[in-house]
Amino acid sequence: MLVNKRKDMTPFDMKRPPMRQKWYLMPLIWSGSWLMTRQFKLKINKKNMEGFKPPYLVIATHQGFSDYYIAPLALFPYRANYVSDMEGFAAFGEWLYRAIGCIGKRRYVSDITVVKNVKYALEHKQSVVIYPESRHANVGTTAYIPPNIGKLVKMMKVPLVVLTAHGSYLANPFWDEEHTRKVPMEATLEGVYTAEEVEKLSVQEIQRVIEKKLQYDEYRWQQEKGIQIRYDKRAEGLHKALYQCRECGAEYHMKSHGAGLFCEKCGVQWELTTHGKLE
Repeated sequence: MLVNKRKDMTPFDMKRPPMRQKWYLMPLIWSGSWLMTRQFKLKINKKNMEGFKPPYLVIATHQGFSDYYIAPLALFPYRANYVSDMEGFAAFGEWLYRAIGCIGKRRYVSDITVVKNVKYALEHKQSVVIYPESRHANVGTTAYIPPNIGKLVKMMKVPLVVLTAHGSYLANPFWDEEHTRKVPMEATLEGVYTAEEVEKLSVQEIQRVIEKKLQYDEYRWQQEKGIQIRYDKRAEGLHKALYQCRECGAEYHMKSHGAGLFCEKCGVQWELTTHGKLE
C-alpha cells in the first residue's frame, strides 16, 4: 500500500505541462523493469505494429502493480508519458514522478486539464499510456471502462495502440498484494487504428473496440494455460473480495486461511485449487 510522504501540503499544480521522460533515467527504468519481471519470465508480443510510429495513444489493462514494469518494456526503445493517480506523486515524490513522465490525475474525477496535458505530450512527440480501469483488478476481470475513452482517442488524432497483459493479477492479487506468486506473464502490444482510421471512425465504434480489446478473465486464462499456483496460502485474503456467502447469502462472515475459504455463519467451505478453481 502506498503511503503519503508529503510534508508540503501546497496544492498539486495540475496545469503544469508534463515532462518528457529524463533521458538519464531511461536505462534505470528499462533495466529496473526487466529485473522486476524476470522472475515471471515476461513474454511480450507485438501485433500489427508495422507502420505504427510514436507518438501514439496507448490504452492498457490494469491488473496489478507489475503493469508499471510491463509498459516500459513493451514500448522499448521509445519513451512515454503515463497518466497516474495522485497517490504515486505523494508516495514517491513529485519531482521523481514528473521526471519519469507521469501526468497527475485524481481518480474518478473528470478534469479537462488532464486532457490538455495528454494532448500536450502527444503534440511534443511523446506517446501517452492510459489505464482506464483506474485501479488494480479486484477479482481478475475487467473493471469499469469509462464511456468517454473513445471520445478521447478521437480528439487526440493519433494512432491507437492497446496494451493487454496477463499474469499480473495472479502474481499479486489485489486482496493479497504483499505476497507474490510465481506466475508466468505475457503482454501484447497491438496496433489497432492508424491516425487516418481514427479520423474516419465514429466515437462509438472506437469505444466498442477498446472495450472488447480490454476484456480479460485471469482465472480462465490460468486454466487455459494450465498454470498451477502451488503457494500454500493462495486463498488468504480472498474473503475481502468474496465477502458474501454463496450458500446462505450472509455478508461479511466470510474468512480465509491457507488455501481455504469458509463462512463463519453457516460453515460451508471451499478450497482454491492450484488451477484457480473454487471447489
